[in-house]
Amino acid sequence: MADEKTILVTGATGAQGSGVVRHLLKGGKFHVRCLTRKPESERARALVQTGAEVVRGDLGNPESLQAAMKGCYGVFGVTNFWEHFAKESFHGKNLIDAVKEAGIEHFVFSTLPPAQKLSDGKLEVHHFDLKARMEEYARSLKLPATYAQVAFFYENFLSVFPPKLQEDGSFLFGFPQGDTPLAAVSVENVGGVVATIFDHPGEFRNQTVGIVGDDQPCAKYAEIMSRVLGKKIIYRYIPREVFAKLGFPGAEDLANMFEYNRLFIPNREADLEQSLAIYPDMQRFEPWVEANRQKFTAILK
Repeated sequence: MADEKTILVTGATGAQGSGVVRHLLKGGKFHVRCLTRKPESERARALVQTGAEVVRGDLGNPESLQAAMKGCYGVFGVTNFWEHFAKESFHGKNLIDAVKEAGIEHFVFSTLPPAQKLSDGKLEVHHFDLKARMEEYARSLKLPATYAQVAFFYENFLSVFPPKLQEDGSFLFGFPQGDTPLAAVSVENVGGVVATIFDHPGEFRNQTVGIVGDDQPCAKYAEIMSRVLGKKIIYRYIPREVFAKLGFPGAEDLANMFEYNRLFIPNREADLEQSLAIYPDMQRFEPWVEANRQKFTAILK
């Protein structure tokens, strides 16, 4: 339709962005423009097949962002710490400045809380604190924005933290979360919340929305996986100091993240209730595990 408003989605071939694209297209209310460094890639071509527009752009190139935002009503912004590390701040500033210059009417920005500030300086979580500083900068410019703070992904149990086979035949996963509930969500459902936010700008502009699909202790997640998958799956608490020394890239940052959650985020029930109200089709953890039974079967060997 000629009068459709256009929303630019950054990170459109990534986990969060691709889900946002799918849900915006499903809603049918917006023209969706996808920003990607590689428009010739298989993922980008697949987006075109679904009805999206794909344009070349890079968060490291301000001119490309300005060109991509021309004529846009809204922007979904997400930056990637785990791919770019310290460069994420540079990318985020470029994105925010482009949104300001383009006069975007609704900016939905994927951010995270300021762990260092909220822990009174006890814990620094780089991938949280970088995004929190970007949000602070965006707020200083008084952008018409919604800040989406996305929980731990269910999908991490299939990739980053898969249960590992033990000598007794059980499967184990562990990190420093302890008994404190861990807020989590299916990455696909992030798109459902974001699309609804774009549908109701007056309700969500200048608000922070925590996107959460479930909020359970890790032992409960293990119990659910055990029951659904027919395997004995166990969660083990690993102290922060031990986890930080495991030696893989980002180990200390993740250790501090879980320690921050354990000590300073007793629960996210309010965010869960809001997410369910915004997007009633939000998957809780158990039906998500059932839907992904085959993927778990492939890794639980």
